[in-house]
Order: sequence, then structure tokens, then C-alpha cells
Amino acid sequence: MRYIADLHVHSHYSRATSRTLNLETLHQWATIKGIHVVGTGDFTHPKWLQELQEKLISDGNGFYKLKNPPPRLMSVQPIDIRFCLSTEVSCIYKDANKLRKNHSLLFAPDLETVAKINTKLSKIGNLAADGRPILGLSARNLLEIVLEASDRAYLIPAHIWTPWFSVLGSKAGYDSVEMCFKELTPYIFALETGLSSDPAMNRRLSALDRYTMVSNSDAHSPKNLGREANIFDTACTYDALFEALKTQKGFLGTFEFFPQEGKYYLDGHRNCGICFDPSMTLAHHGICPICGKPLTIGVLHRVVDLADREQPISPTDTTGFEYIIPLPEIIAEINGIGVASKKVQKQFAHIIKTFGNEFTFLQETPIQDIKQQAGPIYAEAISRLRKQQVLRQPGYDGVYGTIHLFQPEELKR
Repeated sequence: MRYIADLHVHSHYSRATSRTLNLETLHQWATIKGIHVVGTGDFTHPKWLQELQEKLISDGNGFYKLKNPPPRLMSVQPIDIRFCLSTEVSCIYKDANKLRKNHSLLFAPDLETVAKINTKLSKIGNLAADGRPILGLSARNLLEIVLEASDRAYLIPAHIWTPWFSVLGSKAGYDSVEMCFKELTPYIFALETGLSSDPAMNRRLSALDRYTMVSNSDAHSPKNLGREANIFDTACTYDALFEALKTQKGFLGTFEFFPQEGKYYLDGHRNCGICFDPSMTLAHHGICPICGKPLTIGVLHRVVDLADREQPISPTDTTGFEYIIPLPEIIAEINGIGVASKKVQKQFAHIIKTFGNEFTFLQETPIQDIKQQAGPIYAEAISRLRKQQVLRQPGYDGVYGTIHLFQPEELKR
């Protein structure tokens, strides 16, 4: 079956996340978005794990479902939602005389495996301090703990290009996956692109050819679920999903942020409002021309530094990706108002009710049907999105970029 999975989310126990992030709201928003498999996030946190144990029941195939599903919102079409046991761990440590900061996603097929992982990690750091625990542990040793817990437990490096917290980041990462995971590198089969890169950027490095490029939302609120996601055509089971990631058979690709919208795409210094492309950064010797401090080197620059290809080359012809813009952002642009306004929420609910869910509307509904049922402006917006005819203002140094579908004068007309 064809299904969509978002495997990197958080709970309300993680720092800087919404208090409404719980299993019930994740279930509701997965239905609204059209997502079939959702990561639980934060299984290392004792209180969140207790909620998982109390509210979830095994489906017998490595995933879990809610014992008491919440009522559906916005009259959406029902979806049989499954949860995949997952968490994100922040490793901060010294290696090769340099401070390293890596974020990794962990996955487990059952609560027994989760218990084994948590028992080991609890001896290293305080798991109750944050849903995404910070541990003085190397990424390589974290992978070893995961492998010892179960041969069906996995680690996927998270948002691999983020400057501060990733395997290949400019500030605290390595120059290769092998330098990070050493002799255990063969157990790494997938990499998460992150919001500031897409699969094409990653395919400029031949060293990454053997890895499957996955994308997830890293949602810190329920509404951000699915801003990036993965597409599968397999049995909807834990083992089938990860076998597809290992072999790329049954893995159809990803839905992607436009990477320019990510908050670390270009170089810059947000305190001074400086945003540079790599050539401008080199011209300024990596220094902010206003305050004289080092610029934060963004994802594009880091990719260019490590790339051994001028153009991306895909190692297979079986996977691809499509860009998406969250529907509330499209509605807000068309109406010239904020994303959080009541008018946006009302129109969003109307479109979801009419077309079934967000991914169906953005990617599958015929443009003529959108024109007839939502109007010509929405038809034009979705047509431009699917053709990648967008206006891009890149993000930098923690500042999100913006993606627009229309020039302001067009909307006035």
C-alpha cells in the first residue's frame, strides 16, 4: 500500500515545544494532513514513556495505535493511524580534539527494546531533563547501544547539515559519516536531509550515494506535522518500512520544504541582519562586516565545501521528491494576513473538509477540481507549487526564509 510517514516529531516534554503536543493531537493532525505513520518522539523521557505505555497498544507488526482515538477534526476522511516508537538524542562530546554536537534519531520495534535503550542511557545522563536528552556520549557509542538493544533497532543521523547539531554541520560536525561512526558506519543506511537541504543537494557528494535520504517534520507543534515527510509503497509494518529504507525498494521518496525556507540555508549573522551566499562569505573571509564576528556558515556553503560533483547524480531511478508549502501559508499569502489568523483557520478547515486532507489537496487533486471548488486563485497557487514556480527569500543563521507563490501586485489584481 502507498502511505506517508513522518518519523521525527517531539512531545510536550521537549524544550521549546507546544504544550498541546500529545498522542491525541498528533493523531488528529496526522489525519488532517494525510499521514499514516507518525513517530512518537521522546521515548527516552520517563513521563512520556509512561503515556506511551498507557495509551498505546501494539498492532502486532512493530507499530502502535491509540487505544482510544480522539474525535476527528474538520470532518476529515478517516485514516488508520500508526505510531512508530522513536526519539531524538543530542550527543555532545570531544573527538579528535574538537567539540562535537550530533543529533540522532532512534527507532525501536517494541517497548521492551525501548526499556533496554533507556536503561543504558539513564546511566549516562538525566533522561527526565528534556524530551530530547543531552548526553556526554559519542554518536558512535550511541549507535552501539542501539545495536546491542535489538537487531531491529535503528539509528538515523538527524538533519545532517545543521551547523550546530549534526554529523556534517559546519560548527560541530565531521567531514564524513565515516569519521563520526567509524567501524559501525555500515549500520547507517539512511540520513535525514533537514529543512535546509533537499535530496538533490546531498547527491552532490558521491560519499552519500549509498544512503537513503529521508525527510521529516521535526515538529515542535502538532500543526507542523508533515511539513516534510516520506512516501512508501510497502506493507504498513515496522520491518517493511525499514527494509525499504535499507534497500530503497518500496521507498518512493519525500515531500520537501523548499530548502531556502530552512533557517540555515545561507551564511549570515542574524544580529546584524547579514545574509551572504558562499561567494560573498569568502569575499569577507567568513567575518561579519558589521560587528567583526565569524559568520554562521549555512548548509549550502557546507555542501559546496564537501561536494565532489558540480551537479547532483541520483544513485537510483526509483526515488524522487516533491516540494510542498504548508497549506496555511498558502492561504495566508493569498489573503495577505497572518498564518495564525481566524480567517486562515476557517479557510483551511473548509479546504480540508472539501478535499479530504492536506497532502491530497497539495499533490493529487486535479487543478480543474480545485478551480471549481476552491476558486481560480487557489488553482493557480497549487499549479505554481507543483511546477516549482515560486519566489524564494533564503533563511540564514536561525532566521527562516520565505517562499511566495505570487508577486504582491498579482494578488491586488
